[in-house]
Amino acid sequence: MRLQTTSFLALPPFAAAAAVFNPPMSFSTPRATAVSSRSPAREARGGPITAEEWRGWGTGSVLVPEMVGKAVEYLRDLEEEKGERLRFGGNGGKIVGNFKVQEDKKHRAAYKGLSDSEEKLQFFSARQIACRLLGSRGYLCQKCWLAMDDCMCSEIKPSSLWNGIRLWVYMHPKDFLRQNNTGKLLWQVFGVQSASLSLFGIAELEEIMWHEFKNAGKSKVWCLYPSKGAVSKSVEECFSDVSSPSENHRVGQNETLHFILIDGTWSNSNAMVSRLKDHVKLVWGDVELPCISLAAGASSMHRLRPQPSWDRTCTAAAAADLLSELHLLPNFSSYGLAKQAEAVDDALEVLLDALTGRRLRNGRSITREVRNTSSFS
Repeated sequence: MRLQTTSFLALPPFAAAAAVFNPPMSFSTPRATAVSSRSPAREARGGPITAEEWRGWGTGSVLVPEMVGKAVEYLRDLEEEKGERLRFGGNGGKIVGNFKVQEDKKHRAAYKGLSDSEEKLQFFSARQIACRLLGSRGYLCQKCWLAMDDCMCSEIKPSSLWNGIRLWVYMHPKDFLRQNNTGKLLWQVFGVQSASLSLFGIAELEEIMWHEFKNAGKSKVWCLYPSKGAVSKSVEECFSDVSSPSENHRVGQNETLHFILIDGTWSNSNAMVSRLKDHVKLVWGDVELPCISLAAGASSMHRLRPQPSWDRTCTAAAAADLLSELHLLPNFSSYGLAKQAEAVDDALEVLLDALTGRRLRNGRSITREVRNTSSFS
């Protein structure tokens, strides 16, 4: 059931954006475009996205977001009008073939026609996710987001996260269903109640996340984001004086510490953090987003998904580093956080092995060129 939108989370209406996904306009059929993708082109399968399927991809939410549902319906209507199947290529669910040019023209024109920035964001996010959902059916495993032949689910060992911590993977739509994404590992290991997915620009999922933050209070919400433009503190500075819970290590719902992990490219993260700051101001009347900087270095995933600099790391590694640093504090040393961090590190190695094996089978290099990019400005 969708949470009722309260005043502090009220977003501008997106009726105009939703109207974009009405029966499509007609276009002359252009020449087919070549598929320059390392993954095979594939046809969209099945009908609308069901609630069960939506949850199966790791969202944990009860209903399919309205805009995502409308975007899927629009793409299916486009298929019916043209009498042929949509084809997708690559890891990002990109439309290829005859539909690419005509659909691209339509959605770009619709995007420019939206006057409100919130409508534009929701339209962009919904379309990105709809394409990924349709292009991944029957191709990717719903749980690990890898090609079926590379499924690693049997190798992942679940672990229980101490209930005094809840992780929020705030993901950019362009990272949704990416095979080398690491944020997905957190709910694979800890479950969706302990590590929850929220998608940038998907109002329903953002509302759920902020509903929990409002109940917890600002002092219990932290963002892992090592930006020089944000006021950040070390784990020790933030939590060295936190009192220990009861002897059974269980805490009440309002005592849980909430950690936001930004899951997207570093170029996209600025917009994501800016959106979080806007909500902080709406909810608590403060422009400061409480941020934490971690001391740990790069993860093993640098070998396949290099970061702009070695002081930056992937989402799952950041979560493991957070748990490890908390474990070193006396007030957190008895909650098994070191073992929980180890479980995430083990899952990262499983993912690395799966991706490496796929590269080798496809005759591709298992190392990536490290980008020569300066650290955060």
